[in-house]
Amino acid sequence: MLEYKYMNSDSMDLKEKKEFGDKARVAREKLSLTQADVAKKANMTVNYYAMIERGEANLSFEKMKSIVKVLKLKITIS
Repeated sequence: MLEYKYMNSDSMDLKEKKEFGDKARVAREKLSLTQADVAKKANMTVNYYAMIERGEANLSFEKMKSIVKVLKLKITIS
């Protein structure tokens, strides 16, 4: 299980967004899921999920939780 340390998304800079996206991609690939699989299970569009993996989207905590659940990640809030 991968771990991601969550900080308020309002304060997430590009580096932090990219870090979350990279971890999501690695976890998705380990589970042999496509971006479409994750997007459908997390109730979002494929394009939006792809933007998250690239570190381009400002995601809410609720969206992050849904991705974390699908990808079986652990989230730590600080």
